[in-house]
Amino acid sequence: MGEILFLSHRIPFPPDRGDKIRSHNVLKALARIAPVHVATFADDAHDRECEPELAALAASYRLVERSKPLGAAGVEALASGRPVSLAAFHDARLHAYVRDVLAHRAIDAIYVFSGQMAQYVPQDFRGRRVADLVDVDSAKFEAYAARGRGWRAWMERREGRLLRAEEARICATFETTLLISRAEVALLQSRLSAECGRVQTMANGLDAAHFDPVTVAPEPRMLACAGPRMIFTGQMDYAPNVEAATRAIEAVLPLVRARCPNASLHIVGRNPPRELVARDGEEGVHVWGRVPDIRPWLKAADVALVPLEIARGVQNKVLEAMAMGLPVVLSPGAATGIDALDGRDFAVRDSGGKMALAVADLASAPGTARLMGDAARAWIVANASWPAALARLPEFLGIDVDSLTDAA
Repeated sequence: MGEILFLSHRIPFPPDRGDKIRSHNVLKALARIAPVHVATFADDAHDRECEPELAALAASYRLVERSKPLGAAGVEALASGRPVSLAAFHDARLHAYVRDVLAHRAIDAIYVFSGQMAQYVPQDFRGRRVADLVDVDSAKFEAYAARGRGWRAWMERREGRLLRAEEARICATFETTLLISRAEVALLQSRLSAECGRVQTMANGLDAAHFDPVTVAPEPRMLACAGPRMIFTGQMDYAPNVEAATRAIEAVLPLVRARCPNASLHIVGRNPPRELVARDGEEGVHVWGRVPDIRPWLKAADVALVPLEIARGVQNKVLEAMAMGLPVVLSPGAATGIDALDGRDFAVRDSGGKMALAVADLASAPGTARLMGDAARAWIVANASWPAALARLPEFLGIDVDSLTDAA
């Protein structure tokens, strides 16, 4: 095996959100196989602080601030006929770095993390190409369009259509395309009209030793709030998460409080928008924003609430809550790709009213809640480790696993 070029739309540090957790673990696994060169973006100063960690792991790297405004990306996309997602992550400096690495290093494989980065792979590259799409982005934008109206819905329909064409291009030209679950694989394959390379499943994993409730103390500020305490976590400038948090506030919390008057809902995650921050202080609502470690907040909760209506792939927020021994009440979309048992390992409900009833039932039966939390953690330990999730990574890169064993 020669060397590897890793292209990621966000720096894989710190591993504190879904996409970064996956890219972080993939990058570490690749670095154990061969020297890795990394081209990636930093979203903010917090990302920049992690540059030394990237430098310590990579054989070389190029980290670029992603400062292009969304409006400018939109204009560029309309002028070029490309998806906004690609225009937003187009940068001449990264193109130059990729050309330089390919010209001067023995790159045998390019691993693309997220479809926006496939634009950096030259058509004449003769090595192995692996695209980790994670989930089917085009379907997500089509779902946005179906729920919207006006110019925004038009842009989202356009984005979905163009991303669908880009996904088809990737599948037709890359040796391996990876998705996070069997459901996402089936969805992508159902949308492709052209011949494609191998489309495979590579699930997410979790560090169950890190997300272990016995190793952390509960967050005192949350523990001081009345219970039962519901928690919703995630990147809070991500539209589906904002919608889910709003749904929890408006369609679930009031019904829970009708049976449990002291119930509280805690929204925990970076960059909550102004309209969500404005809900902080409403009856039972707490919007906490970015926290350095999500585990104490999960430890302080009585139940995790995940009412996502638009959900692609596997939700790390669900896996983390389960690992922390929390009973989880979630929508069918949020449960997609997690082969746990409804009623034992978590509670799947298809409406705000049913979610509220499930939360209230768990609050009134702490023994049942504890059994569900214990079963959830047991399922994670048995089924969701990162070594198991990444076991086929050498195969996807075209490497004989026996050769790695011999080299070691």
